[in-house]
Amino acid sequence: MHSAVFLIEFGAIILGLGLLGRFAARFSFSPIPLYLLAGLAFGNGGLLPLGASEEFVAIGAEIGVILLLLMLGLEYTASDLVSNLKTQYPAGLVDFTLNALPGAAAALLLGWGPVAAVVLAGVTWISSSGVIAKVLGDLGRLGNRETPVILSILVLEDLSMAVYLPIVTALLAGVGLAAGSVTLAIALGVAGLVLFVALRYGRLISRFVSSDDPEKLLLVVLGLTLLVAGVAQQLQVSAAVGAFLVGIALSGEVAEGAHTLLSPLRDLFAAVFFVFFGLHTDPASIPPVILPALALAIVTALTKIATGYWAARRAGIGAKGRWRAGGTLVARGEFSIVIAGLAVSAGVQPQMGPFATAYVLVLVVIGPLTARFTEPIAAHLTRRRGTPTTPATGDGAVLAESAADLPKAGSDDVEAGSGASGRA
Repeated sequence: MHSAVFLIEFGAIILGLGLLGRFAARFSFSPIPLYLLAGLAFGNGGLLPLGASEEFVAIGAEIGVILLLLMLGLEYTASDLVSNLKTQYPAGLVDFTLNALPGAAAALLLGWGPVAAVVLAGVTWISSSGVIAKVLGDLGRLGNRETPVILSILVLEDLSMAVYLPIVTALLAGVGLAAGSVTLAIALGVAGLVLFVALRYGRLISRFVSSDDPEKLLLVVLGLTLLVAGVAQQLQVSAAVGAFLVGIALSGEVAEGAHTLLSPLRDLFAAVFFVFFGLHTDPASIPPVILPALALAIVTALTKIATGYWAARRAGIGAKGRWRAGGTLVARGEFSIVIAGLAVSAGVQPQMGPFATAYVLVLVVIGPLTARFTEPIAAHLTRRRGTPTTPATGDGAVLAESAADLPKAGSDDVEAGSGASGRA
């Protein structure tokens, strides 16, 4: 009887997620807010709380986080990451300063304490790679000159997770300074070792994993990822970081084949993860935090726009491209929820879950809108002030404001493309 109830509940969840995904695709927006709302509807205090399938959903949510980070790692090679660190680290520092500090300040102002401040700093810092990649594709901007700048910032954020997550894990576990330092040292050592091995022996690793049989390739890659993630978690590093490093170590045809095979699994379990986060958030706890979450969302939307504008200007992009870069970076999503989920699981701050849910819901909805309309609005305001919309920053910067102009641009294109990365 219990088995029948489990199948009914879990089948209804998967079917509902599929219908919500189709609905979101019809109107060209991210399904993440719908998945979160579905979790709220069927969680504690929701319309129809689930019981039999909750444990399985929790396991599926953990696998979802691992697959999200694995797929992210597959997008980049070790050489990409090293190149981005060398050329784009100033943009990464500006991104951290402008977007992490408001979250930390908000947590302290709300009286949540220093540990919650570190967690909320990560929630407001990391943009949603998944949502942004979809928006760039939907708007036809994958070939734009500002796109490599956007990707570089996302890569630096993703790489920073390898350092940030162990710190958060140690803080949430309540370990002392010495133990926390050891955890961080282990994480940095493992990350450095994996990058070194991936650079030096990446082809050998890929050749070992490679298989012409899709079934065998799927089993080997997935099994290796879960194994490494488990070992990483046992070392108090982070299962997500372990999965991310496995993705980096794979390259070439293996990475492309694994990406194709694992994409459906990633989408399934990632959707389950968002539902699981919503299941553990009481809808009644959201109204008390909606105003501060909305205020923080507005502030950090503006700081992300400033980050993208500064980074694009540094790369020699014209004014229109700068505004497009800033508006595109606004969306938060999967990693903000992952970080908040760690705090919720540790029981650090009861209001962190509702606050993060409201915050992400706001920004994942307005993110595609800022990507589309920030540049036109800025151009309109600039015209009203009677100043030109595109400064004289070189012929290449003026000519190559769109993908169509990209092949005709001059030396500015080389500068803007120096931060391009990833296999996507």
